[in-house]
Amino acid sequence: MRVGRRSLVVLAGMPGAGKSTVLARLRAPAGWPVLDSDQVRARLRHGPLGRLPYRWYRPLVHFAHRARILWCCAVSGAPVVAHEPATRRSTRALLALFGAATRRERVLVWLHAEPHEALAGQRARGRMIRERSFRRHVRRALRMHRRLLDGRPLRGWHRVHLLSRTQAGRGVRVAAHGELHPVRRGGGHGRGGDR
Repeated sequence: MRVGRRSLVVLAGMPGAGKSTVLARLRAPAGWPVLDSDQVRARLRHGPLGRLPYRWYRPLVHFAHRARILWCCAVSGAPVVAHEPATRRSTRALLALFGAATRRERVLVWLHAEPHEALAGQRARGRMIRERSFRRHVRRALRMHRRLLDGRPLRGWHRVHLLSRTQAGRGVRVAAHGELHPVRRGGGHGRGGDR
């Protein structure tokens, strides 16, 4: 996938679809911010908040993660790649606003998974979300999937790519147009178009 040199690339999809796995295996040029909420969660878990149940400080994780996305969009000279379920229209609008405010091309990569696949993914990572919350994610994600299959444009986004779990499982490589820098796999902040 090739993107502009100043882009915000959001990897979205329902919880358990495999977004964190894709990011962990992502091949992107060194120096690109690649942001996952699990990075924030891991830091907080090793502090005083780690003694509390995750549901108590989950809102703080989401707030800090989105703040990191905005900060990196504002200060980084490289494309920013971020993980966010973004099944809610309001979340997609907020991320698109981050990109627009920092004059970035907005690229949404939607990772589609069937509900049973997403549940299996949650079990594999050892973290399940509440059933009621998951049902809401499923309804919104399936609606989004139908919209993308119909080819309807998504307001606020310059490009949208639809990937299946099988396609994503083969690996994703992201590079900026005209960039010949060496790429490296996986990572967290500070590392890491058409497919």
